Amino acid sequence: MEIFGYIAAVLIGVSLGLIGGGGSILTVPVLVYLFGINASVATEYSLFIVGISSVAGSLSYVKKRLVNFKIAVIFGIPSVISIFLTRNYLLPLIPEDIVQINHFVLTKGIFLLLVFAGLMILASYKMIRKNVESSTENQSDKNHTFLAAGEGSVVGMLTGLVGAGGGFMIIPALVSLLNTPMKVAVGTSLVIISLNSLIGFFSSMSPADIDWSLLSSISAIAVLGIIIGSHLSKKMDGKKLKPAFGWFILIMGVYIIIKEIFI
Repeated sequence: MEIFGYIAAVLIGVSLGLIGGGGSILTVPVLVYLFGINASVATEYSLFIVGISSVAGSLSYVKKRLVNFKIAVIFGIPSVISIFLTRNYLLPLIPEDIVQINHFVLTKGIFLLLVFAGLMILASYKMIRKNVESSTENQSDKNHTFLAAGEGSVVGMLTGLVGAGGGFMIIPALVSLLNTPMKVAVGTSLVIISLNSLIGFFSSMSPADIDWSLLSSISAIAVLGIIIGSHLSKKMDGKKLKPAFGWFILIMGVYIIIKEIFI
């Protein structure tokens, strides 16, 4: 199963490099189902893998000057604060056994996977539907700065809770609320995701509990995938592949719900 896990790690990176997001939403299911890692630990490991992959992916955008660092700060600061509070105060409050209904016990691990599955279904919807460019050219960015900061807090909470990068939420927010061009939104999103994920990981994970050998190998393969995806993006239209990847994520999200509740 680990062989399939490493193959999936490549696909995670390829997706990030090719369509600017989506791949990180697969990280936790890959860690849980293919590498056999506990769901709570998987959300921690996911932060590191997503963070390192996003750093690698953002470098080419920085070189091309397709990153708006001012927007990254506006969106990123509330997000980082929210991640820190979620990982250190909200997550520990969730009991190991949340509720029992007949013979079914909703454990903390199952709860996190179900939340993640819901997030996957939401992400798939945003990928499957046709992209709509912002039509608010005459609106002032200042009118939406607080909305962007608020969404940054929401993304931070979700990132802290389930270890997802949140690119599928960040990019539409940057485009629609702050009138950011799509390519700049993708580059800026990768910078925000990398900061969010790495700060979230190092602020809550004890170094003694980390399997660095496994984590480093998965991260390295994901980075290789993002390099491949970046090269493919020059030859292939990521927008055309996005809906197909969205359908795949939808199927995975539904599978997780069925497996955790009914099987």
